[in-house]
Order: sequence, then C-alpha cells, then structure tokens
Amino acid sequence: MTHRSITNEELAALIRRTEEATSAFMGGDMHRYLTLTPHARGFVLMNPFGGEPTRYDDRSESLLKVADYFKAGEATLEVAETYASGDLVVLVMIERQHGEVGGLPNQEWSLRVTQVYRREGSEWQLVHRHADPLVHRISLEQAAMLARG
Repeated sequence: MTHRSITNEELAALIRRTEEATSAFMGGDMHRYLTLTPHARGFVLMNPFGGEPTRYDDRSESLLKVADYFKAGEATLEVAETYASGDLVVLVMIERQHGEVGGLPNQEWSLRVTQVYRREGSEWQLVHRHADPLVHRISLEQAAMLARG
C-alpha cells in the first residue's frame, strides 16, 4: 500500500468541503451532506448528545431518516488544528452553526468536533467523528453533574 502526504491544496479543499457539508447537514440536506462526506465502512460516531460510540457499516440510511430533524441551518468552521500523516487526516474544529433541530426554534448549535478521514484511492472518507456542545466553558460542578448522568 502506498502512502502519500496530503498537499496543502488538498487539505484546504477537504476543509472547504467539510464546511459545505456541515451547512448541508444543519439544513437537513442529507443527500448533499453524504455526497460531500463519504463515510467509510465501520465509521464511528461519538454523538454530541452523549451515549456509547456507534459504529456504522452504512451511515447513509440513518442520516436520511433524520433529515427532517434539521432545518433552516447553516455553519462555518473554525479549524483549531490539523494533523496529517500518510493516508490519515485529523481536523480539530469548532462548528459555528445554528438551525432548527428537533422542532426547537432556530438557535445556536455550535459544537467542538474532531473528525478523522482516511484516504481510499483518491477519496477522503470520514472514519470517526466526535462532537460535543461544550463550546462555552462550564464549571467543575457542571462537569461533575454531566459525568454522573
């Protein structure tokens, strides 16, 4: 297997595509999201609502089922750090986003996110996503309360 480093231009294109996909997701356009963000077999999600990590062999079915859950949203990315090694890229970012989620009025839904991509041929596939809503600092007591469930 040949591993080659990602170029700065390829990395910039992956970030732009990720931002466009995030906006599509927040607007409920899961077909566009999936076109922009192919998911690898075995994709693992650490959902921002918590719970155990979920492994998917085909992420598209579950996303298409929740398309109506997300409406009227958009997003921009603040990339805090990128890491690249051979056929892996890690994006550490804040998704600055808003939208109507689950029938709630339009509001901020910004998340801290880490996404891991693996190159399959010429395509970058998402293999892992970890997101949480802790964009704003919380106290030790609040963190302890969350940890207790």
